[in-house]
Amino acid sequence: MALNQGYSYRLVLGPAANGHEVLTYLSQAFDHSTIEQWQMRLLLGEILIDSVPASGGENLRAGSVLIWNRPPWDEEEVPLAYRVIYEDAQLLVVDKPSGLPTLPGAGFYLHTLLSQVQQTYPEVHSVHRLGRATSGLVLFARDGQTAAILCRNWARVHKQYEALASGVALQDTYDIQVPIGPVPHPRLGTVHAASPTGKPAHSVARVIQRRTDATVFEIDLLTGRPHQIRIHLAAINHPLVGDPLYTQGGIPLADRPGLPGDAGYFLRAKRIVLNHPITGKSVEIRSPGLTSSDITWQ
Repeated sequence: MALNQGYSYRLVLGPAANGHEVLTYLSQAFDHSTIEQWQMRLLLGEILIDSVPASGGENLRAGSVLIWNRPPWDEEEVPLAYRVIYEDAQLLVVDKPSGLPTLPGAGFYLHTLLSQVQQTYPEVHSVHRLGRATSGLVLFARDGQTAAILCRNWARVHKQYEALASGVALQDTYDIQVPIGPVPHPRLGTVHAASPTGKPAHSVARVIQRRTDATVFEIDLLTGRPHQIRIHLAAINHPLVGDPLYTQGGIPLADRPGLPGDAGYFLRAKRIVLNHPITGKSVEIRSPGLTSSDITWQ
């Protein structure tokens, strides 16, 4: 464990906050903590409304700024090393290890890829993320203009992944167009999964290796739905080896399904192709496929 320096969470309130008191809003909107825990934070002066310490009984209004000055906390130990794969004046692409969160959240701040990269490249902007258990290529912009261009054209960036899936595939290629949308989940209420009423989603999976009881797939993402690869491979009855959430059919496990951020599966982002945001020239960035470290990390 390592103690960080704390963090200030800042939220500009929307119309849904109108009519709520500070304490009830915090306990309902951020139910990772109990109402008693939020009350203690208010008593300690950690919660501010428009820069003024809150007591908990104030009436909220849209447009106000809510700040939680979270004191330092111990972060879980995770792999922190990353490799620089490509850099120029506008772009930085690094290789993220499995187990390292991309962005702050869920108890992680310093132990994230963004924080680690910013120690050497303080100017970078995040434009996308990989799941904590997913390894491979992460693209950063090195200035605000580049970040805006990349975000505006993200659908045109070609992303290719490699995954270790359960079962031996019978076909060489699978064109998967199973819609993805919210379905019931016993711990979260809903979670994204295969759903006939979901949004269109399109992946193409090709077999690159068959093993005794598993298949290594190369997957091209043609849309970008949440957890798309995990859902789509499960939908063709080849869920990722070790996936704690999705099972055959692309739906959550019936018996105590895990959470989307839980680890144990083997997925790697290995290729990005994009038009350079400044020069317009095609740039292809590759990293090796699944490695032994990917397959042994739990």
